[in-house]
Amino acid sequence: MTKSKLQIKEFNCETGEETLRDATPDEIAQIEKDIADAKLRQELKAKAEADKAALLARLGLTEDELKTILG
Repeated sequence: MTKSKLQIKEFNCETGEETLRDATPDEIAQIEKDIADAKLRQELKAKAEADKAALLARLGLTEDELKTILG
């Protein structure tokens, strides 16, 4: 299986010209970092939602009931 090259599409708004070029090593590293950061944020959000659901379950409340209590 061959690995395709990551490419960057650039668009010049003034001329309407589009350019497709191979990503530089720095751009590839930044893209990989951004992907890892997004995955981490998604995992943290899922954990926070699970923690909140567990807390509500222990309290025997729904989210709407908690919102009513907290006003």
